[in-house]
Amino acid sequence: MTTSHHEYDYDFVPPAEAPVFSPKPEEFKDSLAYIEKIRKIAENYGICKIIPPEDWKPPFAVDIDKLKFTPRIQRLNELEAHTRIKLNFLDQVAKFWELQGSSLKIPIVEKRALDLFTLKKYVNKLGGMTKINSEKRWTSVAAEMGYSAQNCSKIGPLLKSHYERILYPLDVFEKEEAAKAKEEKELRTQELEKQRKEDKKSKSGNLTKAEKAEEDSKAFSKELQRLQFYGAGPKLPGLPSQDKMEKTRGVKLNFEYDPLAKYMCQNCGKGDAEEQMLLCDGCDDSYHTFCLMPPLTEIPQGDWRCPKCVLAEVSKPMEAFGFEQAQKEYTLQSFGEMADQFKSDYFNMPLHLIPMSLVEREYWRILDNIDEDVMVEYGADLHTMDHGSGFPTHGSKHLSEDDHEYVKSEWNLNNLPVVPNSVLKHIDIDISGMKVPWLYVGMCFSTFCWHVEDHWTPSINYLHWGEPKTWYGVPAKYAEKAEEVMRSSASELFEYQPDLLHHIVTTMNPNVLAAHGIPVYRMDQYAGEFIITFPRAYHAGFNHGFNMAEAVNFAPPDWLEIGRKCVEHYSLMRRFCVFCHDELICKMATRPEALTLQVAAVCYKDLLKMVEHERDMRAELVNAGVRNAEREAFELLPEDERQCALCKTTCFMSALTVVNGRDDQEIVCLRHFKSMDVNPSNLILRYRYTMDELAVLLRGLKAHAESYDDWMVKVRSALDARGENRMEFALLKDFYTQALEKKYPGSELLLALQTVVEEADKCQMVAHQLSSTQGKVRTRLGADAKYRLTVEELELFVNQLETLPAKVSGQEGVCELLANVTRFKEEASLLLDREKVELDEVQQCLERGEVLDIFLPEVQRLRARVEQLEWIKEVMEVLDDPSEISTDTLTGLEQRGCNLKPRAEVESGLSRLRGLRVTMDQWEAQAANCLQASPKSSLEEVERLVRDGENISLGLPSLEKLREACRKAKEWWARAENLQKPENYPYLDTLEVLVARGRPLPIRLDPLAQLETQVAAARAWRERTARVFLKKNSHCNLMEVLSPRYDIGTERKRKKRTEEANFRHPIFLGLSAVELSDPQEIVNAFKQAEQEELNSMKEIRAKHGIKEKKDAVMLECELCLDEFPPGSIPLPRLPSGKSKPTSLREVKFLCPNCLRSRRPRLETILSLLVSLQKLTVRLPEGEALQCLTERAMAWQDRARTILATPDISQALKKLSIQSREEGNENDSPATEDNSADGTTDSESETSTPSRGRSMMSTEQVDLPKKTISMLEDLLVEGDLLEVSLDEVSHIWRLLQATPQRRNRIYPEIDSLEAELVAAREEKKREKQRKREKLETEEGKEERERRKLKKKKKEEKRRKEKENTGDSEDDCSASKCKRPTGKQVHWVQCDNCSLWFHLFCIGLKPQHIKEDEEFYCGGCGKHRRGSRKPDSDMDTD
Repeated sequence: MTTSHHEYDYDFVPPAEAPVFSPKPEEFKDSLAYIEKIRKIAENYGICKIIPPEDWKPPFAVDIDKLKFTPRIQRLNELEAHTRIKLNFLDQVAKFWELQGSSLKIPIVEKRALDLFTLKKYVNKLGGMTKINSEKRWTSVAAEMGYSAQNCSKIGPLLKSHYERILYPLDVFEKEEAAKAKEEKELRTQELEKQRKEDKKSKSGNLTKAEKAEEDSKAFSKELQRLQFYGAGPKLPGLPSQDKMEKTRGVKLNFEYDPLAKYMCQNCGKGDAEEQMLLCDGCDDSYHTFCLMPPLTEIPQGDWRCPKCVLAEVSKPMEAFGFEQAQKEYTLQSFGEMADQFKSDYFNMPLHLIPMSLVEREYWRILDNIDEDVMVEYGADLHTMDHGSGFPTHGSKHLSEDDHEYVKSEWNLNNLPVVPNSVLKHIDIDISGMKVPWLYVGMCFSTFCWHVEDHWTPSINYLHWGEPKTWYGVPAKYAEKAEEVMRSSASELFEYQPDLLHHIVTTMNPNVLAAHGIPVYRMDQYAGEFIITFPRAYHAGFNHGFNMAEAVNFAPPDWLEIGRKCVEHYSLMRRFCVFCHDELICKMATRPEALTLQVAAVCYKDLLKMVEHERDMRAELVNAGVRNAEREAFELLPEDERQCALCKTTCFMSALTVVNGRDDQEIVCLRHFKSMDVNPSNLILRYRYTMDELAVLLRGLKAHAESYDDWMVKVRSALDARGENRMEFALLKDFYTQALEKKYPGSELLLALQTVVEEADKCQMVAHQLSSTQGKVRTRLGADAKYRLTVEELELFVNQLETLPAKVSGQEGVCELLANVTRFKEEASLLLDREKVELDEVQQCLERGEVLDIFLPEVQRLRARVEQLEWIKEVMEVLDDPSEISTDTLTGLEQRGCNLKPRAEVESGLSRLRGLRVTMDQWEAQAANCLQASPKSSLEEVERLVRDGENISLGLPSLEKLREACRKAKEWWARAENLQKPENYPYLDTLEVLVARGRPLPIRLDPLAQLETQVAAARAWRERTARVFLKKNSHCNLMEVLSPRYDIGTERKRKKRTEEANFRHPIFLGLSAVELSDPQEIVNAFKQAEQEELNSMKEIRAKHGIKEKKDAVMLECELCLDEFPPGSIPLPRLPSGKSKPTSLREVKFLCPNCLRSRRPRLETILSLLVSLQKLTVRLPEGEALQCLTERAMAWQDRARTILATPDISQALKKLSIQSREEGNENDSPATEDNSADGTTDSESETSTPSRGRSMMSTEQVDLPKKTISMLEDLLVEGDLLEVSLDEVSHIWRLLQATPQRRNRIYPEIDSLEAELVAAREEKKREKQRKREKLETEEGKEERERRKLKKKKKEEKRRKEKENTGDSEDDCSASKCKRPTGKQVHWVQCDNCSLWFHLFCIGLKPQHIKEDEEFYCGGCGKHRRGSRKPDSDMDTD
């Protein structure tokens, strides 16, 4: 049995802490150099932590919105080795009893489940059940298992009974089957040995030499059997001989079938005692219950399996343990929410209150407890090539200038494996996780188990953000001992999975390792910290919560030695290599100039060892008789074809294979030649390089490594030179560049060379700059004055150039500059001492001083003098002619004068400038008062103010505004006087534009009030006419209703009514401005439109008349003959009265497209025309109404003439229409009064045949077809009129009484109403379904999209209004009434900031208070009491 961790009776004791290192910023620059510096200390702990400098904070570059991953599932109680052994044992016991027809129930002892594995372990430890029973030591077993000493005497018998009932049958079964298996194995071994001797004896006498050699080669080894080929046909490797295929397991085959065999007991061979005979449910074999071992006392109730079937199931090898992938794909946000919720729920406290020590103790408690079923998820080994790296790279987006520092940093895990001193840089392929980083997204308890890195390379882990990780490490020198402890402690797991540690799926309590003398160290890693693991250092750990880390491997030069040992270890373990070590070394040797000195030196040693070993192995092959050799480019072969068949090592230098002419045969390493039982002449040596070629590679590496000594001699000689013997700076710099390129090691000589090169480089740069600036014109800003040299510094610099160890170019120019500086100082001193000087003379001297590019006090004094002289000259020019100067220019000039150094001329100029500025400020104040005066100033006053300003200066800011206002006022006045002339009769829109232009002018306009009154009267008439004609919520405007139709037969989309004054009806679109001023032209246009309307209606009637009648009930329009489903449009209004119509025969139906208006009576229209004559403004609607009235009266005259004919008059009397007509004429005054108020809806008149009766007469009228056709044409013209006439009703009644219409079947009113109700209910249900859909997530998104779309439309409409420029569009009400008067009141919405006329939204000034908020109808918030009941607040 294995040693269990239960032997250690203690709680989890945290191991000692690993070291922590905090590099300084200069140390942190070279990553591998710093790691090498701390290696001697840190590698004794296996792991260490590095805390970067405080200012090193790389940005997180992963796109968190696009990162999606599928984590691994980790069941914690399966991770720990001993816990997994227990679980496997319980599975084995449960499977055994399940096959016996019983289910396993774990007994409960002292309120906890009995540990069957531990019970069996201690029973075996004390000698087995028989010995314990004889010595009565069950109490000792209870004590060993940790039960309390007081209850051991009671618990011992319980353990005995449970062991006998559950575990003892399994013990007996295993021993019995083990004995049978041993006996069968011995028998099979004897048979095989006997057969082998017979085959050898039969072949030895007849074999030729070639056949004997073939037999020798076939004795290769067990692993090389696959290299042998059998048969003359296609070469099939590994095909066994026919006699081997016919062999059995040592049991003689009997092909005779015995039908009674299955009824006999397989143990005793008898068929008696049938009532105690069991039949296996797996193989149908029969067994007596008393013949089984152990015997069964009763027949099992469920399915039962025989011992053979049980053995086959129980002895099945366990599947290799591994982590399964989760089914759900996560984003970072969803995984983080899950992780935080898990941790908070598990510990039942907020995340920030959970101590790390508690999490660590709980973690190991869960792993050690078999009953804890805790499952977590771990996003491990996420490829950065797929998901992106957490560190910024050259392909990262949205990088700032500071972020580029981290893109190139050596501590960026994308760069560390390929820095110049890293060996992994020379591997061509991107090995994910080793050369290319992996991401790790962790949660609480997610685990990385004990392991070492591939090829024993060191690794580095950086925690980008999140909660900490806890690491455990074992030093490399204890690695083999740690492996031995793990193998011995969990031998059951390693028996079935020898490479268990390579799969990183098993962990073990650090206290268990420490108890075996293995030092273990721990470390907590926080966000922004690095963890380094050293070569072959076992490490493991877990996460404390949601976090993200990134890890990669790297290989410093000293790794090559341990890397070769790792390959040898892999060869013993038969493990595949990630890359070929020999290939890496040879590739580095082919390009020695690309290696640093450290890498070249280590590579030379490793290559020398490899070449010596290769030479010895090849010499051994030659001495043994191997004569065939072929060159092979192993790097071009697939990985599976270049692996050794025995040890799985990837071959590169050389390999052996058999002579058979095939290209796809397997190969073996040269080290296996001694163990090969094969004829050497049948082997082929495949090699990559000859020994001479390898010697060339060695010489190249050696020469590169020794180039450092030659370089040191030359550098010392150059640094010691003086005077004319000094070396040119370019040559000295080449030595330093060579040291950097070849990565020479740091030394005092290199440091001295670096200091000299840096100093000489600075001196040469300064010398070139000083030499190049001579003769150039510099600006007077002096932006880089603080970086200039003083005269003293220039003299010191010249001396420094002479003492440098290298010759610097530009030294002659610096000496010349010093001479020019001396001459300038003398000239400037003489010029500054003079009292009166000319501006040009001072400027020329200043330019010569600025060109020198040296800091000279004389230059500053000259520059101040030049500024004074220039300012005084500019002031004189302004005072001589101030007409063009502006206030800003004057203020700036005055400010410049205040900044100058004091001087008498400067003070005098400032005084005169201040006087001019005061005069301009006084005029500006008068102009501002004029622009904002209330009441406004007259035109004469404004013109006088403009003349005063022009006398002061044309650059005054407000002068141009007043000029423009005067010009516009004069133009407006002239336009208004022209329109007021008697011969002019302007349209309303012309006056509206004129009024709108006059309102914002800051000048009082006398005709404006009169024009506003005229506009208001015209608008009032138009509103009154609209109330008379337009139906509620009509989609037509007044002009469209009064004019003939122009869209008959086209699909008319429902739209908002157009009320803009500048709306042009299609009738007027073809008329010019001259024609629009002629009333006769307008009448002619209306006549033409009327005729086109009638023709279009006749065409559409003819088109609809030939349509096939549908079976369903349809409503047919009397005018256009179009048909409509009952639910699609409203039913015609029925007459009010006691007699209700029963069908549409008695009701006249016009569709909404034909019945566009309320159709008032002619008397009402005449009263509107009387009011129109009183207006002094021309309205298109008025002209349209006049044309409509003339058309209606003309039609009425024609209709009365036709109705007065004898036959039609007789028909009218027969239908009793004339008498009712007289009665209706008596009622007409009342109707006219009601219609004038706009309260009569003439739909009822149009829809019903008469007012006196609602039921039609049953009389039939016979009229000639010609007369009927004439009446129908007349009725069509009458129905086109938007006027209610009695003659229309009479004609319709006559036609309804004709036989053709009386025979027509009309739908019943009740059925139509029922269908209409059903359609309304269906619409309600549809609305309800839409409302419910909007409550879902998709509906909410759709609602948000609609809101956004609506908001964009409102913004667009608001911008359009802002861009119109005229004040007439400032009101945001959809039905702006454009109020006029002396004072127009406004209000602003406190939510959307839109402005409204109070009159347009139905409010008065007393309804609005300054201390209360106001919300318009579009914002959906109305103040209580702020609107009247009849106010129109819906501004949308």
